[in-house]
Amino acid sequence: MDGFLFHAFVYLCAAVIAVPVAKRLGLGSVLGYLIAGIMIGPVLNIVGSETEQLQHFAELGVVLMLFLIGLELQPRVLWQMRTSLLGLGGLQVFATVALTTAIALLLVDWRSALAIGLVLSLSSTAIVLQTFEEKGLARTDGGRAGLSVLLFQDIAVIPMLALIPLLALPEVIGTGVAETGSGHGPGGGADAGMSLVAGLQGWAYALVVLAAVAAVVFGGHFLTRPLFRFIAASRLREIFTAAALLLVLGIALLMTLVDLSPALGTFLAGVVLADSEFRHELESDIEPFKGLLLGLFFITVGAGIDFGVLSASLFVVLGLTLGIIVLKGSVLFALANLFRLPVGDRWLFTLALAQAGEFGFVLLGFSLQNQVLPPELAKVLNLVVALSMLLTPVLFIVYDRLILPRLSGGDQPDADEIDEQGAVVIAGIGRFGQVVNRTLVAAGVRTVVLDHDAAAVERMRRIGIRSYFGDACRPDLLRSAGIEEAAAIVIAIDDRDRAVELAEYMRREHPRVHLVARAHDMDHLYLLRKAGVDMAVREVFESSLEAGSAILRTLGVHPYQAEKMVRAFRRHDQESLEQLYELWDENLEMSKNVAMLERVRARTASEHDALSRDRADLHDRSERGWTPPPKGYADDLGS
Repeated sequence: MDGFLFHAFVYLCAAVIAVPVAKRLGLGSVLGYLIAGIMIGPVLNIVGSETEQLQHFAELGVVLMLFLIGLELQPRVLWQMRTSLLGLGGLQVFATVALTTAIALLLVDWRSALAIGLVLSLSSTAIVLQTFEEKGLARTDGGRAGLSVLLFQDIAVIPMLALIPLLALPEVIGTGVAETGSGHGPGGGADAGMSLVAGLQGWAYALVVLAAVAAVVFGGHFLTRPLFRFIAASRLREIFTAAALLLVLGIALLMTLVDLSPALGTFLAGVVLADSEFRHELESDIEPFKGLLLGLFFITVGAGIDFGVLSASLFVVLGLTLGIIVLKGSVLFALANLFRLPVGDRWLFTLALAQAGEFGFVLLGFSLQNQVLPPELAKVLNLVVALSMLLTPVLFIVYDRLILPRLSGGDQPDADEIDEQGAVVIAGIGRFGQVVNRTLVAAGVRTVVLDHDAAAVERMRRIGIRSYFGDACRPDLLRSAGIEEAAAIVIAIDDRDRAVELAEYMRREHPRVHLVARAHDMDHLYLLRKAGVDMAVREVFESSLEAGSAILRTLGVHPYQAEKMVRAFRRHDQESLEQLYELWDENLEMSKNVAMLERVRARTASEHDALSRDRADLHDRSERGWTPPPKGYADDLGS
């Protein structure tokens, strides 16, 4: 069976099945896409020759991803990254090229060796940034350092494409171009028929390139805003989406016409538009296309693995793959030490970028077109690049499950020596604990703050909030903080289970201390209540009520009525919590507790009646400070 609809069904079916399973197993979406590609390609042989052409289309996902990254980086932020961008990124590329070329000289001609060094010096922008985004690592020191290196690598593709034609081997010229790869893709390498700079002298080429970059910067800053304002005025969402895609694809085409990296050009456009009032709408419109195209790209990488070549040269391919990961990893770890990244971020930086990348396919195809590499060697290197990318999610799993737990357990500094005692001990100085502490201190209450996050403690000290580093669940630290004489403890730690354990310990060992705890949700609230806390506060409940009250006033409800309705809702909710607690079972998920779900549905249905009835009541003694609405004020929200 063949045809567009069949292939589209196969690729989508593979993604829909493999990716959720991989996510459920903790493998990440990228590895799920790669496995899906392997299954429908080399294993089941459902897809075939169209994979390579499809991969060139899917590489637009990398272009869109770089545009979205640029939207998150304002020009001043990019300027702040200049040291890591040029220093860390430049050293990584040059050191990896030098070492790889030196080793390859033992086996091939120096020109082929240098081409191999260039191909393997690059890392996978698509896999690394997608995984950073999924795991929330993009804003860590290791994530920012990784982004700097990847951006420099994208820039470095340009001189690499200029250098490769100069390395042509006399013995390869005339043998024809192998079928592996092409010169297209996010790294550039346009056909001569689509190039505006083919045959130009060096100075003329430089002028054309500068003009193209200036056009992107000028157009992005001055022309896109009126264009998007005009389109937004039409109130047609699909046209705005089309305009966003037109912008990205137009810049990518312009970069291709001047033999520059489309991904680099769209990244620059994103940086220019980072201050635009349309930034968030551009992000929301392009994000779905980026996700689908990147997923398709990963599937084509897996489907493109040639198991015939792999079986014929199994040990060579595996040896080269592991060798380049170890070599690049050594360079990266040395640079991470040189630039003094934190210990955990050094390992993240090293393992994340140790693979070869999708731009390697571009350089391999370009090397074949220019007779720099023999076809058989290019096929082997193509497999090395693909397998190293396939192993990258595994390296992230190694970081998450083996390295990170050891670092978090053994790299923490010793607990502070607590030299004061307070009437209230606050366990946790996050957003909840901070507000509680500020309120008590402002009222003249002496507090002692404990937190196991050394960075958070240091931030609090910088703004004048005295706090101590240490695990509030340790009995010795609690005694040092004066828990035996304290009137109350506020349990505001982020770990749900440890919060319950601390509550149980306090109720068992210090029953006279008043326990106030932050609850993440209703289930956590009931666990804390069972543990014996005197008061469990849902962290967003009161702020949500305040937001609802503000919206009611905006809709024209008198402040008196709005406050009365909020109080009625609070009372009704508290009564419902008591009733639901009787049906709660800690060993049964709330979504599977049929009796409890029925009671929740009944509660939701009764809330409107409760608020309407309370709104019609007259003043009570607790509301004497309120001025009622004037006669004739609309009682109905819909009036």
